[in-house]
Amino acid sequence: MRRDGRSPYEIRPVKIVLDFLKNPLSSVLIELGDTIVLCTVSLEEKVPPFLKGSGTGWISAEYAFLPGATVERTPRETMGRKGRSQEIQRLIGRVLRAVTDLSKLGERTLWVDCDVLNADGGTRTASVTGAFVALKKAVKKLLEKDILKEDPILEYVAGISVGKIGEEFYLDLNYEEDLLADVDANFFLTETGKIVEIQAGAEKGLFTWEELNKMKELAESGISQLIKKQREVLGEQ
Repeated sequence: MRRDGRSPYEIRPVKIVLDFLKNPLSSVLIELGDTIVLCTVSLEEKVPPFLKGSGTGWISAEYAFLPGATVERTPRETMGRKGRSQEIQRLIGRVLRAVTDLSKLGERTLWVDCDVLNADGGTRTASVTGAFVALKKAVKKLLEKDILKEDPILEYVAGISVGKIGEEFYLDLNYEEDLLADVDANFFLTETGKIVEIQAGAEKGLFTWEELNKMKELAESGISQLIKKQREVLGEQ
């Protein structure tokens, strides 16, 4: 058993709250154990310069930690995003664009903002999981308002972490487990099991293809649970 009482193959308790804020087009608060992320979507009636005149839309993301999200204060990134934040916000954008038919958005941009309120490992995977729900909710509103004519969402998607500590594999690492991991991997998979992105690295030891496949099997189990929760919250069971 783990310190929080979970088995190695068990994800943390998941809570997803819709319409957490009033002002954005959509907003979602996602809690994955003690990791809490606020995800919002805003509409902008223009696209980046490289898409002008194409008839195609865009999805862009920003990601940041609130100062009190960690035990030691995290300074605000007022002078520009740090490397880690840039990497994660690009990841969020890539994953969401991969499951969206951008041609059905028209020449408009959906801005997805993910703000980490409390961090205990898995902030990037929680951000993607919550951001997809916020995106799906935003699209529903745009369809209802007849701003969009067709649903551009192709598939549900979610993210989960898997790690190897010693000889055991663990699903959905918290911060303490992430520090101990010999191998750390993040999987972003669709509802039908298609791979959007895999990030895996040998933190303290090498790993084999067989071990990567074992981690993928665990990730598929966790992501199926997360997508079930996404569907439940959105009323699409």
